[in-house]
Amino acid sequence: QVQLVESGGGLVQAGGSLTVSCAASGRKFELKTMGWFRQTPGKEREFVADISVEDGTPFYADAVKGRFTSYKDSRVITTDLQMNSLEPEAAAVYYCAARRRTRGWGIRQITYDYWGRGTQVTVSS
Repeated sequence: QVQLVESGGGLVQAGGSLTVSCAASGRKFELKTMGWFRQTPGKEREFVADISVEDGTPFYADAVKGRFTSYKDSRVITTDLQMNSLEPEAAAVYYCAARRRTRGWGIRQITYDYWGRGTQVTVSS
């Protein structure tokens, strides 16, 4: 089993920056991909970004490309999502996810094996 714990959420003004982090514990050596998803009330959870645990290659949803950056620290299996130029529409609960499959398996939620509980990001206008 793998446990994922997010941190770093909070309140930020529109145009500001915020970094959310995810730390994996347990059988983390099995992990190949870590991802970020977000969800707002009444909407489906959507893909934000992912990153290869093996080589650090990231991939971003079009909605965040150029403003969000994903990092990883393979020594401790953590991933950070740095969010810049935040808009009110980015406010959501951000979830960390991880899987034993490589990035080639795509961005669908069903391909992920483990999920964190989420961290709230609020953007004030």
